[in-house]
This record gives sequence, structure tokens and C-alpha cells, in this order.
Amino acid sequence: MDPGAKVKIGTTELEVTRLGMGGVPLGGLYRDMTEDSANATVQRALNLGINFFDTAPLYGSGKSELRLGRVLSEVKRNSFVVATKVGYALVPQGLHDPAIDFPFDNPPPLGPVFDFGYDAAMRSLEQSLRRLNLQSIDIVHIHDPDDHYEQAMKGAYPALHRLRSEGVIRAIGAGMNQAEMLVRLAQEGDFDCFLLAGRYTLIDHTALPELLPLCLKKRISIILGGPFNSGILATGSRPGATFNYVEAPSKFMEKVQKIEVVCERHAVPLKAAALQFPLAHQAVSAVIPGVRSVDEVEENFRLLGHRIPRDFWTELREENLLPQDAPTPDNAEDF
Repeated sequence: MDPGAKVKIGTTELEVTRLGMGGVPLGGLYRDMTEDSANATVQRALNLGINFFDTAPLYGSGKSELRLGRVLSEVKRNSFVVATKVGYALVPQGLHDPAIDFPFDNPPPLGPVFDFGYDAAMRSLEQSLRRLNLQSIDIVHIHDPDDHYEQAMKGAYPALHRLRSEGVIRAIGAGMNQAEMLVRLAQEGDFDCFLLAGRYTLIDHTALPELLPLCLKKRISIILGGPFNSGILATGSRPGATFNYVEAPSKFMEKVQKIEVVCERHAVPLKAAALQFPLAHQAVSAVIPGVRSVDEVEENFRLLGHRIPRDFWTELREENLLPQDAPTPDNAEDF
């Protein structure tokens, strides 16, 4: 698959590369990056032809947006698509919600609180524009409305809907780690895309039965975050491997071990299979693994283009490691 091939987002005119860049590591998740490394990582993605960048105020209390904007603001605006989010408001540390536990290293003196109100969404977007040092943002997602559905749909959603109708933003979405509420959002709102993190991967097919067919029907693009399920599909089944940011449950460790056997038999890197699998579904427009170095950007680019034999996918099905109705790259038109 060509990592630089472009597809449209929903019914908009936005075109994103099949491989994008997730901005969580730019915020210093678990360990920080140097400013030079952050700049070089974003610049290398651009040089490779990647045009899609995802960030959020939550990621390092604004640090991800600041670092991304430092590079993007110096290149032609029509050469990239940037997505950010609303829902987590940043307040001075001490006033933030300690229940929101995201381990970002060396953040600025700000912390998050949930606020899905109309005015909060407007303020959040204004602050994001300043941090990104841009005049416009292409895609804005409602971020993690899991326990705040009503407020999000009565506050943040109308705000984004208005901004889209006025041409201030070009697409609206929602970013979540679950498929169930995205189904409800698709049914009750007018969305262009969803950022689905970790729920349609090589080992987690939660979104396949209901969400993905619904999004195809309603022409809502899926942007797939967390293609490595926070670690296990990148590191393999080694001790301490993580799934969904916690130690991987035994059922996923066992499943990955079985997939690794098939990978070895066909000389297929596990990470290549993990990156390519979700893109075979017509509902999935792009995959946006988080990266923290130039080497990781280059590796993802190379692995998405790695040729995987048809027999590999056939064997995964025969071993019941993939659902029988899950599209695979061997029968997808653009692979």
C-alpha cells in the first residue's frame, strides 16, 4: 500500500494520506522528547509526503499542539491537514481534575478538566489555534465524551456544527476509545469522521459488526488511532506488553503469540500486518500511529508499503485469528 496515497474525509474536500501521524508522543506520553527531536520528527513526516497530523489540548497540556505548530506554521497551509479536539479544557494546575490520569512527562503548568459546553468548545478552539500558530484547523473532534454525551451533543456539537457551516472548520468528528457511543453519535448527529482508537485492529475487531458498516452507509470516515493497541502489536508478546495502556490480558497475549507464528512462517513483520490490516476496510480512511522519533516515522512509512503475501491473510483466517467477514489487504482494491 502506498502510505502517501490520499483519500477524502467523509463528503468533504479534505484529502489525507493513508498514513498520518498521531501527536500523543509529542505531548510527552510517559517520557518527553527534546524540542529538536519533536521538530525533526514532524519535519521528516512532511518530507516523506505524510500530510495528516492529529493532536489535542490534552496531549501534554498543550505541548503537542505547540510542537506541531512550530513546524506546520512554517510550511504551505494547503500542504497538510491538521486535526485537534475539544472537551478537555486546560486550567492552572491545582484546579485541574486529578481523576483525569494521563501520564505526560514534563507538562506546562496546566491540567485538564472535562468541559463539553458550547462556550468551552469555542474557547478551546481559539486556544488551539494560538498554540498551533495557525489561522485555521481542518478537523475538530469531540474528545472522549464517554460520560458526557448529553452535554457534548447540546454544547460542543452545536458549536462545531456552526463553525463548519460558516467554513471556519472543514470537518467535525468525535475521538473515542470505544465503538458503542460512536454508533449512537453516527445515528443522532451529522459527522464527517470519527477517530476510533484501538477498536479495529489486528487483534480487536469490536467495531466490525456495527460501527464500520454504519459509517460506510452514512459516509463517515474512520481514522484509526492506536493501531498497535498501545504496544502489544509493536513489541509483540514479550513480558510486560501493554494493551489499551495496561498490561495485556492473557487472551490477547495468546492471540498475538499465534499471529507471531504465522508472521514468522511468511516473513511478515508484525507491525506491518498491524498497520495494513485496518486500512483494508472501506470505512477506514487513514491510520495514525503515534511516533516519537524520525526512525519511527520512517519505519511506519516503510512497513505500510511492505508487501504481504496473500497466503498470510488466508492462514490468519483459517486459524480463526481474523473474523471471516473482515476485509484484508489481499482483497482490497487499493493494496
